[in-house]
Amino acid sequence: MVLNKSMKQKKGKSGSAAQYLTRTQALRKLQLSLPEFRRLCILKGIHPREPRKKPKGANKTYYHVKDLAFLLHEPLLEVFRHIKAYQRKVNKAKAKQQLELAEKLALRRPQYTLDRLVQERYPSFVDAVRDIDDPLCIVNLFSALPASKGYKIPVDSVQNSRRLSLEWQAYVASARCLTKVFVAVKGFYYQAEVCGQKVTWLAPHERSQVLPADVDYRVMITFLEFYQTMLKFVFFKLYHDVNLKYPPTLDAKLESSAAGLNAIITDGEGAALEPEEGAAAEAEERSEQSKLFEGLVFFLSRETPKESLVFVIKCLGGSVGWDGEGSTYNADDASITHHVIDRPKVNNAVSGREYVQPQWVYDSINFGILLPVDLYAVGKSLPPHLSPFVDDDDEGYKPDYAKFIESLKSGEEQSIPAMKAQNLTREEAEEHELAADEARYHSELHAEVSGKEVVAAAPKAAKAGEAEDKDDQDEEMAGMVMTRKDRKLYEAIQKSKTTKRERAAKLTEKRKKIKTKKT
Repeated sequence: MVLNKSMKQKKGKSGSAAQYLTRTQALRKLQLSLPEFRRLCILKGIHPREPRKKPKGANKTYYHVKDLAFLLHEPLLEVFRHIKAYQRKVNKAKAKQQLELAEKLALRRPQYTLDRLVQERYPSFVDAVRDIDDPLCIVNLFSALPASKGYKIPVDSVQNSRRLSLEWQAYVASARCLTKVFVAVKGFYYQAEVCGQKVTWLAPHERSQVLPADVDYRVMITFLEFYQTMLKFVFFKLYHDVNLKYPPTLDAKLESSAAGLNAIITDGEGAALEPEEGAAAEAEERSEQSKLFEGLVFFLSRETPKESLVFVIKCLGGSVGWDGEGSTYNADDASITHHVIDRPKVNNAVSGREYVQPQWVYDSINFGILLPVDLYAVGKSLPPHLSPFVDDDDEGYKPDYAKFIESLKSGEEQSIPAMKAQNLTREEAEEHELAADEARYHSELHAEVSGKEVVAAAPKAAKAGEAEDKDDQDEEMAGMVMTRKDRKLYEAIQKSKTTKRERAAKLTEKRKKIKTKKT
């Protein structure tokens, strides 16, 4: 049977060709330039799609027609067109040397806000909290960057980023919700638990930044514009939850002197960031980890990362001072318990206080206990700075120092006898552990020679081997009844586990070789 020509489906009217448009087609449909289209997509949260069949070729960028229809009815689209037309008037006045007219036109340029977009993209507050990792990273990044006319980084954007980063630190310190800290090459990784959500962000190191030329700062500024508006919404709710005024007052004098968190103050009565009665009652119910530094007074030397240390110490209830403006403690204050210093030796040491390196503060926070200060004494080789974001049990390898900290927590004195009381070094602790293992071996050997009953390890190993064989049989039987998709997923999981085990075995072997060389 021959079909009628009018009944045939026309090309491009169905399937992927009808559901997706290339970026060039999208620009033509919306009548926008490429920078304007990128800006609108960033603000609206529209991303490119990957259709199964790419009708215009594999090297094209595709967008869904529903997303483009979403952009087509966006009120901001009309505002951007008005701004573009108004900018032409300003440029025309400047070309005619009518500078006064150009200034007046620039002041009357159409304005817009992104409040509606924040409410549209995040219907509930928890959704916004769950998605503030990237905004915090971008804001902390721009707070450390210099303003630049050449790269079109406005001064206002840098100042607002700095203010928002301090406001976030002030909230985390007042709520005492910091859980993890890790110092890396890129900067300081922090994690806090806010409204039941784990929030992780990165803050750069305190040093002058160089702007690379191969970065599109216009795209980053667009992200920053939306993120700043979003963070203001989130901070307003968070501050009111702990009975604090928002926005807090920023002391310009203290901020210019790099006082950091101490630059945030409150208007009127009361100390900076002191919670009211309701918030104070909630603070008393928090875990012991949030009170780790309560009653301790720290003093920071000039060479230490002051802003990061002030932030983490205040998050755990400690008091802190430094040599400079905004400090509440002087270097000769008798109430100072810990002096954080990052120098080869201590000059004019004061009796009655502990001198530690900055890593002691971060490691104590991650492990939840006050670690022995002798391991972090000035001039000593530091123990490994273990990442709290790595699950040792999941990776299948646990470093020696992590085992040592676990023994301190559990109070085990058999492997490492009275470490905290005797203030032993890490090398001495390893020697004690090896000596204990050797003594245990000789006692078992002596019992065997004398004819006493010794608990053998072979039957346990045999039972363990039988259990492993049974598990392998169960896994093989389960794999036979799986679908092909589930079987491939299962094989990928098993391959990942095998890779982790092999990596753990290599690390263990490497550790044994290092110990052998030391002996």
